[in-house]
Parts: sequence; structure tokens; C-alpha cells
Amino acid sequence: MLRKFAGLLAAVAYLLASTHAMAADTAVYDTIIRGGMVIDGTGAAPRRADVAIKGDRIVKIGDLSGARGETEIDATGKVVTPGFINMLSWAVGSLVHDGRGLSDLVQGVTLEVFGEGTSMGPYTPESKKLEQAEINTQPQPLTIEWDTLGGYLEYLEHKGVSPNVASFVGAGTLRKNAVGLTDREPTSDELAQMLAETKQAMEEGAMGVGGSLIYAPDFYAKTEELIAIATVVSQYGGMYISHMRNEGNQFLQAFDETLRIARETGVAAEVYHLKAAGQNNWPKMAEFFEKLEAANAEGLKITADMYTYPAGATGLNAAMPPWVQAGGFDAWVERLKDPEIRARVVKEMENPTDAWDNLGLAAGPDGMLFSNFRNPDLKKYIGKTLADVAADWGSSPADTIIDLVIKNGSPVGTTYFLMSEDNMRKQIVQPWLSFGSDAQTFDPVVAKKFGSTHPRAYGNFARVLAKYVRDENLMPLEFAVHKLSGLPATNLKLKQRGFLKEGFYADVLVFDPAAVQDHATFADPHQLSTGMSHVFVNGGHVIKGGAHTGATPGRVVRGPGWTGWQ
Repeated sequence: MLRKFAGLLAAVAYLLASTHAMAADTAVYDTIIRGGMVIDGTGAAPRRADVAIKGDRIVKIGDLSGARGETEIDATGKVVTPGFINMLSWAVGSLVHDGRGLSDLVQGVTLEVFGEGTSMGPYTPESKKLEQAEINTQPQPLTIEWDTLGGYLEYLEHKGVSPNVASFVGAGTLRKNAVGLTDREPTSDELAQMLAETKQAMEEGAMGVGGSLIYAPDFYAKTEELIAIATVVSQYGGMYISHMRNEGNQFLQAFDETLRIARETGVAAEVYHLKAAGQNNWPKMAEFFEKLEAANAEGLKITADMYTYPAGATGLNAAMPPWVQAGGFDAWVERLKDPEIRARVVKEMENPTDAWDNLGLAAGPDGMLFSNFRNPDLKKYIGKTLADVAADWGSSPADTIIDLVIKNGSPVGTTYFLMSEDNMRKQIVQPWLSFGSDAQTFDPVVAKKFGSTHPRAYGNFARVLAKYVRDENLMPLEFAVHKLSGLPATNLKLKQRGFLKEGFYADVLVFDPAAVQDHATFADPHQLSTGMSHVFVNGGHVIKGGAHTGATPGRVVRGPGWTGWQ
């Protein structure tokens, strides 16, 4: 009797399974990605599974052999992963001109995060006028058609962009709105304005507040000002993210300031583009690791990001003391034309200091490579070092820097070789570290017309997979994917993004790990990475067979304070 009952149960179970299979056989999805090794972004080992997309969501992961897709992709021999997150993107203007974001998209970046010190809003009428005047001097000007940070992000979405977009509100933008470009503390009314604008930005969906403390006017902010802003951010669950006040001689002290802000406000904090700049500072990275891990053990939430090259890129303003730059570019140049002030500036540029972060001394004349000039007469020096130009002009490096700024009419695009490759390898494998390009997005056909750039704009994310995972075997692929997707999504508190899970937004990549390759170099940067077979953003097929489809399904991704969640 028992055997008959057991047999009956088995038959019923078989019929139920068969019915379920028959039901599954009739399912039709927009896209099915078949036979790939799914790496879900959690760090878990790959598993073979099919992935179904319907609308803007991942709806099934598993055996979909009986189902049908309007589009079917054979991912045999490839991996299927979540889209990558660029924690430090400067594509704020380039996406207005070209919504494809091509140089990042072909590497698998499906979310661009802006806001290192400066954000595209909020603006006061005066700050908007000044920002527009500055933008008008750029090679590809644009018209500011918005007033708030939320308005800018929505402008991109409505215009049409391929990747998703998000932003921190810039601490420098808040300061410019209230205080201007002067080197002083805000009044109580001005600070109240900055806090009100922070609150508004957080409710519009800002990820938090971003600082860039080596540059004017961010440099002029005291720690207490940053604590006040971060307190508002913390109330909304956002993050404080910072290009620290110093990455060189005062590297560890600057990190102490970051920790103080996190400790006193309860805000999660991240260090932008982690580096110990200058050979004499390279040994400090080990102590940085100890400080960060101790802070996290204490209960703080401290993370970092980096780009995957031994050189940074910025302007010659990073080689001059911030005090001389107060009041904006015109005031800066007028001071440099004063012989007494110039002599003082040269002295400070040529001598080590703890008062400001002197990238010129950290890199040295042979370690400073010029990538862009506004003045056509200076473009012949693109690809030359400061040592080359100083020798050509018969002047000292410091005097050459000053004269270049004056003659160019703006800070000069400069690549600074600052970092230790050994430190970079140690950083890359840390479980709290994610990645950001610190660059715009480009179409190389267009970008070549405007000069050189840093190769990180074209290769930062592909380089993680090609150089550090495949070629150097520094970490497993699933760990790297976690650091490119799930980790930053978790740090940013994103809803239903960063992982391959049923019900999550369909930001999905398909690629062969053996084929992904960065090609950009410092000598020849304008080269797209290759090997990304398919990229989906919100279910939209934006890269197909390695080529852009023309689709622009990108959306605004909002932070935890957005009032629209309520």
C-alpha cells in the first residue's frame, strides 16, 4: 500500500513538473541570453544559466530551454554580468553632445556617476551666468537649459542617452553659489543657503555630496563647513565622496579629515581615485589600508575607488598654490603678472610644502605630459613634457608653468605620472575598492580633433578585466565583476541595480573574458576598447556584436533621499 502511495505521489510530481515545463515552453520574452556563465555581481562563482529580459527587467534566470525570445543571443563560451558602474565620470558635457557615451559603453559601463566637486546644478542666476561664460570657451560649448541638478539629469534623459546617469552635488558648486570664488569662510546666511541647496539636491536624487579639495574654491572650505553639509547628506542616507585635500605629503592627514567627517556625521565616505602621489609618499599606502580597515571595524562605512593607470590628469592649477587662484582665472592671471607675486609663487612651487598638494613637485618636469592647449600657437607642445618645453624656452619649470597658463588663457591639460604600480596592484584587490575613469566619454573620430587625452577615458574598465584579471591573475573574474557592479551599487544604495537578479533592471553585459582588451595608450589614447559583445541598459540593446545600435534607453538613477520613493 505504501509503495502504491509513494508511486502515486511520484506520478503526481512528474505531472506537475511536466505541466510547469509545458507552461515554461509557451513563455515568450523580449530577449533570452542562452548558455552563458552567469556572474551575478555578488562575488559568487559563475553558473551556467539562461537570462530572460522583458521590458526593462530581468525576469528569469535559469533553464529556459523551452521558452522563446523575440531576440535570442547565444552566449556559449561567454559570461553574462551586470553592467558596470563608473564611480567618477566627467561625461557631464560630452553626453549632452553625444548621448552614446561610446568610449565607456563599449567597456560595459551602464551607469555614469558625476559630481567630483563640481555638479551641473544647482545654479543661482549669477553662478549660471559665470558657468555659461566658462563653458563658452570650451571646444564644444553647450547651453545650460536647467537650473537644478535634478533638472540637468532629467535633461539628459529626455534628450536621450545610452547609459544611465546619476550625480553627487558638488561641494564646490554649493560654495560658488553662496560665497563665490573668494578665499573666506561663509557667513551664517551663506552656510544656510548651502545647506538648503544640499537638501534640495538630495530630495532631487543626488547620491550625496562630492568634494575636490585640492582645487579652488573647494580648497577654501574648512572641515567644519564640510561637516555641516555632510550632516544634511547623512540625514538622507547619502554619501560623502572626496578628492581629498592632499594625496601627497599630507596624504594620511587628509584621510584623517575624511574619517573625521564620517565619524562626526555618520555619513558613509568614499575616497576618489585613491593614490599616494610622489615616490616619497608611496610607502604610506600600507598605513592608509590600516586606517581604513580600522575605521570600518569601528563601525564606519569607508570605501574608495581608483583608475587603473599610474598617472593622473588635470590642469597646471594643480602645480600652483591655491591662494593665487582666488577669485577665478582672470584674477589668478593678474596676480601672476605682478613680479613680486610671481616670485613668491615660483618659490612655493619649487619647495616642498604641507600647505597644499603640489602635483608639479610630485611628478617632476619629466613626469608632466601636456595633452591639450586652448591657444593654437601652443598645440605643438601636445605630447611634450614640461622638461621639453622648459628646455625649448630656456626657462625654469616653474616659470614655464606660469607662462603656459598665461599664454594659454586657461589651465593646460596635463598628465601627471605620480603612482606606484606596486601600490596599484595592492589597491585593486581590496574588497572595499571600486573603479572610476575620472574622464569624459568620447567618440575617437570626433575627439581626435581636439587634442590628446588620458587613456583612462577609453580603457579604464576593460583594463581591469584584461590586464589585472586575465593577464596578471590578480583576482578571480567574479570578484572583479563584483567590484565593477555590485559593490558600487551597494555603496550608493541603488535600488534594483548592480546585480543579475530576477526583478532587477536589465543592465546586462555579454562578453568573452579572453577577448576583452583595452588599446588606449598615453602616446595614442583615442582607441576604443574591444571585446564587449552585447550591452543592455534598462532592457534596451545598446551594443550588439560590439557595435552601437543607436538606442538611448538610459535613465536618471536617483539616490536614497529622492522624495519620489515616498
